[in-house]
Amino acid sequence: MLPLGTGAPDFSLPDTAGRMVSLADFDGSPALLVIFLSNHCPYVKHLRSSIAQLAREYQPRGVGVVGIASNDVERYPADAPEMMAREKIEAGYVFPYLYDESQQVAQAYQAACTPDFFLFDRDRRLVYRGQFDDSRPGNGRPVTGLDLRIALDAVLAGQPVSPEQIPSIGCNIKWKPGNEPEYFRI
Repeated sequence: MLPLGTGAPDFSLPDTAGRMVSLADFDGSPALLVIFLSNHCPYVKHLRSSIAQLAREYQPRGVGVVGIASNDVERYPADAPEMMAREKIEAGYVFPYLYDESQQVAQAYQAACTPDFFLFDRDRRLVYRGQFDDSRPGNGRPVTGLDLRIALDAVLAGQPVSPEQIPSIGCNIKWKPGNEPEYFRI
């Protein structure tokens, strides 16, 4: 896992309309939430409306939110850019949804699964890398976003985020053959 305190890795990726979005575009935000997503993953589908709702609540408070799709679209065509554009509308995402074709951004963030959440403070230091909440497909627990909301509220209040964090769980990033990072093979 990317260690807490790590600076946000830079990125410049196209969104679903072909516009380039970069880390610098969020310079004025008191916090930045980077979410690695996938269109086909059942874990993302389980949370997608709640992820969209969380963004609608926190973006007006200044939080920058960006989704990134890094899956191999040759083997998983449901995650291709044209399908991302449809997913953005259907899911109600109000944040840029970016395509990481080279998978270099996923590697730089040490993203492991979808969804995978990375919260950075005003100085773009990683303060949270964990689960949305304890709901999973089929476990009967309500989707609340509690874990992530606690971290977001702390950052916005200028308070430290607890280092006790439960990693996100979901579908593995679908790496292109030969692109699997070292941390994936361990």
